[in-house]
Amino acid sequence: MAHSLRTLHVKEKARISSIAATGEMSRRLRDMGLVPGTEVEVVGRAPLKDPVALRLRDFTLTLRNNEADCIMVEKMEDK
Repeated sequence: MAHSLRTLHVKEKARISSIAATGEMSRRLRDMGLVPGTEVEVVGRAPLKDPVALRLRDFTLTLRNNEADCIMVEKMEDK
């Protein structure tokens, strides 16, 4: 079941299933490496929950909640 990236909690891992953004935001997210199939982990949140810090492909990236809302993910089970 797909969820918005914004709904994940710190230390949760997920795989991007789709990007719902269009135009410039879509291009920007893809340029940052946020493409379907990419695994991400939420590593932190600001005190007011915006922005969210993600770990992907050996780097950390921060996104605003409006950007995270456009990224649909499938949660991954820890093994």
